[in-house]
Amino acid sequence: MKLKIRHLTRYRYARPLRAALQNLCLTPRDTAAQRIVEWRLDASGRLQPHTDAWGNPGHLMQVEAGARELRCEASGIVETLGEPVEIDRLGPDPHVYLAPSALAGSDVAMRRDLAERGAAAPRDEAGALALAALVAQQVAYCRGRTDATTSAVQAWAGGEGVCQDQAHAFIAACRALGVPARYVSGYFHTEGAGELASHAWAQVCPQPDLRRWIGVDITHGCLVDERHVQLAVGPDYAACSPIRGVRSGGGGEQLLVQVEIGPVMPSP
Repeated sequence: MKLKIRHLTRYRYARPLRAALQNLCLTPRDTAAQRIVEWRLDASGRLQPHTDAWGNPGHLMQVEAGARELRCEASGIVETLGEPVEIDRLGPDPHVYLAPSALAGSDVAMRRDLAERGAAAPRDEAGALALAALVAQQVAYCRGRTDATTSAVQAWAGGEGVCQDQAHAFIAACRALGVPARYVSGYFHTEGAGELASHAWAQVCPQPDLRRWIGVDITHGCLVDERHVQLAVGPDYAACSPIRGVRSGGGGEQLLVQVEIGPVMPSP
């Protein structure tokens, strides 16, 4: 399936900026699950391409003093292939993803819960889905109860969260069970997707030496399929969020984000 995507982000400031530097993880790459047909990145600042430590293509955007607005629009067409398994040779050794991160670590209570509920280390696709189902039962999907700084431990204890929290809880559970796992930011297409046009899921690597990653969507209880478009991967959301950065000046800030995704209709 070919999907057309438009992702607009606009920051408006009450006063002129003195300086701003943003890191943009808004450029997907070809994988076993997707092929990039075309992609364009337009921004209000100068763009410097780079590849980060996790193997993601990205850009640094530098904005000069005096600006009152930051604007970035990513758009293009991605052909999704419906393949949940990816052999990734660009990123670091998968064993790196065994270490807990700030948003995707576990505590004693969480590890005790996993043991009491008979959670098993995911060794294949079926095992990944089984653990995803357990996590979704514990962290029910509910908007407005968490934010971008909520950790897996907090979401697990609170019992509610959004796709980001469910992904973090799944990743933390995998790591607690001795299996590398990582966070995936991207897009999800379905009729009436609404706020889920921007989405998050996880990849687990039961065979680190083979670099074989299995994509699993905890929110929808499925493996990655043609509805998913991968943007970036990392230990957790903080490492691969679509846009993050620092600024000096500007005063108050207003943020607008618009994400549109839909199938490319065949020519008549």
